[in-house]
Amino acid sequence: MSVNGNTAELKIISPDGIFFEGRMKAVIVPGLDGQIEFLPHHEEIIIKIRIGELKYQTPDEVWHLVAIGSGAVQFANNRCTILADTAERPEDIDRKRAQEALERAKERLQQKKSFEEYRLSQMALARALNRLKITDQD
Repeated sequence: MSVNGNTAELKIISPDGIFFEGRMKAVIVPGLDGQIEFLPHHEEIIIKIRIGELKYQTPDEVWHLVAIGSGAVQFANNRCTILADTAERPEDIDRKRAQEALERAKERLQQKKSFEEYRLSQMALARALNRLKITDQD
């Protein structure tokens, strides 16, 4: 069987542009109910993803780690497309800035604000914690 028979096309897109485009053997995404793994020739599906850790394996057997924001995954026609509000490699994350963002989010959560501001502060806190967690694994 050819290499393409054991792989699928993977495209990870964020507002900054295309984060990754190429072949993959597997991708693990943070779904709303836990981690979900997609392998080549997965059935067609669209799901939401949450802030967390995304891993994908390239045909050379190397696993790559990504700090991913919330978004969606579509798998169709042996193509996995991931749309996320953020996507960062561990080596691109500035730990000092992530720690500062964590502290700001914690402070905002303690202030009495509207529900919308509280929700935004919770998301900022989750993003900062995820970025720090990802850099600890690097």
